[in-house]
Amino acid sequence: MAKSPGQKLKLLYIIRMLEEHSDEAHPLSTAQIVERLDAEGIHSERKSIYDDMEKLADFGYDIIKVHSKQGGGYYLGSRDFELPELKLLVDAVQSSRFITTKKSRELIKKLEKLAGKHDAGKLQRQVYVAGRVKTENEGVYYSIDTIHKAIQENRQITFSYMDWNLKKELVEREQGFRKVSPWALIWRDENYYLAAFDSTDGIMKHYRVDKMGSVKVTEDKRDGMNAFEQVDLAAYTNRTFGMYGGEEETVTLRFPNKLIGVVMDRFGKDADIRPDGNEAFFVRAKVAVSGQFFGWLTGIGKEAKLIKPEFVKEEYKSWLQGILNE
Repeated sequence: MAKSPGQKLKLLYIIRMLEEHSDEAHPLSTAQIVERLDAEGIHSERKSIYDDMEKLADFGYDIIKVHSKQGGGYYLGSRDFELPELKLLVDAVQSSRFITTKKSRELIKKLEKLAGKHDAGKLQRQVYVAGRVKTENEGVYYSIDTIHKAIQENRQITFSYMDWNLKKELVEREQGFRKVSPWALIWRDENYYLAAFDSTDGIMKHYRVDKMGSVKVTEDKRDGMNAFEQVDLAAYTNRTFGMYGGEEETVTLRFPNKLIGVVMDRFGKDADIRPDGNEAFFVRAKVAVSGQFFGWLTGIGKEAKLIKPEFVKEEYKSWLQGILNE
C-alpha cells in the first residue's frame, strides 16, 4: 500500500502536537493524535502511533504513556524549559527596562509556545508589572548584537550618542559621534552599559547602550587592551554610582549594624568592613565621588556618616548646601 503524502513529516507533526497540546494533566489519546494527523492530510493507523512513540523515545524525547479506563494517552514528561524556568525568563523580559513594551510582548509570545497551550495563560498572569518604565529605543537589541560582534572580531565601533529632549524624543548630542574600542557590556541598575576605550582621551569610558544609535563595526582593530586589563569590572560597577563618573577616592563610612545589607548590596562581600563597638561598623571603599554618590548617602539618612577623607566631607557639605540654597 502506497504511503499517503506527508508521511515523512509525520513524526514532526506528532512531536509538535505533544509540545503544544499535552502535559501531565492533558495527555493526548491515540484517537486524538490520529484525528489531528488526518486534519494535516496524513492518514495513520492507531497501531502505527505506538511505533511512532517508540521511535521518538529512542531519539531522546521523554514520552510518557498514561494508562486509564478512559484509554489514556501520551504527553511529554520533560521539556527544554520547565514552567518555573519560563516564569523566571518571562519576569526578566517584562521587568527589563532596556526591552521595549512591543518587544517584550513578542518575546513572551515565543516563550509561551515553549510552555504549551495549557500553561501559556499561567505565564501571562505571572508577568504584569504596573508602571514599569521601558525604553523606547527599538534598536537596542541590534546595537547589543553589533557590539558583541565587534568584541568577537576585535574591531572598533562608531555610534551616535543621544539624549532626551522636551518632546520626549531621543536626539543626537552636539558632537555626539563617537569612535571607541568596545571591551565589555555591563548590566547595572536595569540598564546595559558599554565599557570602551576612548583613544582620543586615552581612558576607559562607559555609555548607556539604549542611548547609542547607528552602531557600526569598523575595519579598525581595537586598542586600549592594557587599560581594560587594569579594570576590575565588578569593583568598577560597585563604586560608580548610577554609572556616572567622578574622581575615584577611598572613603570611610559609618553605619548602624542594621544597614549591613544596604552596604553589602552596594559594595559586595569584598568590602573592607570593621566593627565599631557592638552597634555600628565602618566600611572602607573606593567610590567615584559624584552627585550620585552623595545622593545615595543622603537617601539612607542621618544614620549614614561620611568619616573621611576631610576634603570629600567638605564636598558633601557644599553639595547639600547648594541644594538648600536653591
